[in-house]
Amino acid sequence: MCRPTGSVLAAVVAAAGLAGGCSPGGAQPPATKKSGFAEDAVPKAVELPFDQARAVGYVKQLCDLGPRVSGTDGMAKQIELVEKHFKAHGAAVTRQEFKARQASRREPTPFTNLIVSWHPEKAKRVLFCAHYDTRPIADQEPDRSSWTRPFLSANDGTGGLALFMELAHHMKGVRSEVGIDFVLFDGEEYVFETRQFGGGDRYFIGSDHFADEYQRTRDTRKHTYSGGVLLDLCTAKGATLKVELNSFTLAPDLVKQVWAVAGATGAKSFKMEPGHEVQDDHLALNRVGIPCVDIIDFDYPHWHKLSDTPDKISGEQMAEVARVLISWAGVAR
Repeated sequence: MCRPTGSVLAAVVAAAGLAGGCSPGGAQPPATKKSGFAEDAVPKAVELPFDQARAVGYVKQLCDLGPRVSGTDGMAKQIELVEKHFKAHGAAVTRQEFKARQASRREPTPFTNLIVSWHPEKAKRVLFCAHYDTRPIADQEPDRSSWTRPFLSANDGTGGLALFMELAHHMKGVRSEVGIDFVLFDGEEYVFETRQFGGGDRYFIGSDHFADEYQRTRDTRKHTYSGGVLLDLCTAKGATLKVELNSFTLAPDLVKQVWAVAGATGAKSFKMEPGHEVQDDHLALNRVGIPCVDIIDFDYPHWHKLSDTPDKISGEQMAEVARVLISWAGVAR
């Protein structure tokens, strides 16, 4: 999963409607870009027959594969499974395959981002994204001898994908003026040696590659993303989804849009108040002009621990997040 860069709550930002302030860390963008949203539209809930039990079942099915670390047989099995699933429900699936060398590895590792497209003929698009690789070491376990034991990352790297797998059953009936892509990032968690312990491995390999390709093809590609939402650590029981501070710095309009929709849909886990400042896959997208916000509960107590198992997942929470996503897509432009 991602890395925190601080949790500073400073000056009040009244225009955002936050119950506190957001003090951004890191470089300021030269200018924020408004995301596509019908500003005269009244956000309202979209009725979605989201099958909570089936969604949790997808989490279990994926975790039954074991760890899905980038470049391993477990990841290859997952790619085959989810690609088949989305195609069976009518999506166009594109593999974005590439190789990159992690600092701690001698040889390059193969990575695969998956782009799952609904109504691919539409040039104006939004994206829902999540990483779907699992971490090679459980570095938050207090007993360091446990770090290399296999763990499943049910909420961190599986819950978002499982939510998308359940949404696949309903996407043909979703009404939106824009096309919708589910983008699954590989290599977010492919970290063996952190700077904390003298290493220099980098995070976000897949999202950086996706963003670079989007930028590289700007003069030839036929589609443009007007906005995006990243899911991370947001499907567990008792999740609290406050405003991630880098999201507010880089895409403040989109933050207000998504949390307004959440309020209109009665999504109780969404709180319009400052949360942590987190480095995550949304930074790469904002870097190339795609406004993107991170929906994340960084206080999840099982983060990077062996206890991040399917019993921690809530079908009700998954349904709530899914309803916000689809309701927002309905007013996106």
